[in-house]
Amino acid sequence: MTSIVETPDVAVDTPQDRLRLAKDAARVAARLTSGEKAAALHAIADALLAHADEIIAANADDLARGERDGIGAGLLDRLRLDAGRVRGLADAVREIAALPDPVGQIVRGHRMPNGVNLEQVRVPFGVVGAIYEARPNVTVDIAAIALRSGNAVVLRGGSAALSSNTVLVGIMRDALAAQGVAPDAIQSVDAFGREGAKALMHGRGFVDVLVPRGSAGLIETVVTESTVPVIETGAGNVHIVLDESAPDDWARDIVVNAKVQRPSVCNAAETVLVLRGAAERLVGPVASALQRQGVTVHGDDTVRALASGVVPATEDDWATEYLSLDIAMRVVDSLDDALEHIRRYSTGHTESIVTTDVRNAERFLAEVDSAVVLANASTRFTDGGEFGFGAEVGISTQKLHARGPMGLPELTSTKWLGRGAGHVRL
Repeated sequence: MTSIVETPDVAVDTPQDRLRLAKDAARVAARLTSGEKAAALHAIADALLAHADEIIAANADDLARGERDGIGAGLLDRLRLDAGRVRGLADAVREIAALPDPVGQIVRGHRMPNGVNLEQVRVPFGVVGAIYEARPNVTVDIAAIALRSGNAVVLRGGSAALSSNTVLVGIMRDALAAQGVAPDAIQSVDAFGREGAKALMHGRGFVDVLVPRGSAGLIETVVTESTVPVIETGAGNVHIVLDESAPDDWARDIVVNAKVQRPSVCNAAETVLVLRGAAERLVGPVASALQRQGVTVHGDDTVRALASGVVPATEDDWATEYLSLDIAMRVVDSLDDALEHIRRYSTGHTESIVTTDVRNAERFLAEVDSAVVLANASTRFTDGGEFGFGAEVGISTQKLHARGPMGLPELTSTKWLGRGAGHVRL
């Protein structure tokens, strides 16, 4: 087993010290074999299950504090860990261990006319930073993906999940140590509060890439204040369009699933746009199906005329990521109008159309400029696990390097390897 540099015998009392340790660990983590990385991940999964009671007890402290602080039902749901969710975390880690190792994969290559052989290969970034809030599952997911792709990771998980994250990080670091891998490959700066987040954002020379996950405000702060490269994971103001050909059952089932299955996540539907030719047939049944699941429908005047119990929608509703059992519904005259609405209000995350008209489906897929665009499928499929990536680092809404659910390849860069035989440029 390739051994990562051991933690030096010095006190670590600043976030910058954590970054230095991570940088040291990253250099050797990059040399771990695929089998060594997989073994370390299986050890982490075993440890999570073995310490499930400890994890759940720490999480109960966070939940109680969150309820006292009034952080809201959506964040409380994301914060919650029970026995089933801990098993899910362990399963996700094992799935990541089973995925193909991207490090060393040849992206492209060729032999130059003079005989020098060139290859572009995948290599780890080095140190991956993550800033997120109230999501202890992200602590495990990002650490596992970072390790599998040969990186070290520095985590800032926020005060809401402090107890949970402290226990999770400790368990993972102990599991690495038991495998002969020094724990410095997984770091946390939670103990330093906002100073830890600031160190990550300003960690030039130590942090190679930073990924924020959370509220629009958190993401905006990280993007605007960071001096290190940031992969932006945007908010999810997610739309579903129902056209004149949308089957009743598809429209109802897709909208309800997209909104209700887990309303607190970024791929949950927030706005339904119904083409006028389908409004009389679809608005009432779809609104009623949502209401039976406890959803409050915020509708325009036409929606309110076609369905009962609908509250008036305001301009703010079209731009709102509710993350709750609320949804906005609007009747538009045409697919052109639906596309214009999406261009104006979308955050570029996920959009879907329900239709049996192939031309409408293909036009929607081609013209909508979001990270994931679907036809006749729930927006809840925008997920690293569902896409076959195991877990995910986040869902990128930017257009450079990574877009959509981010798995192992998105935590690698590339470098060129050239092999010659005494060649000089003429």
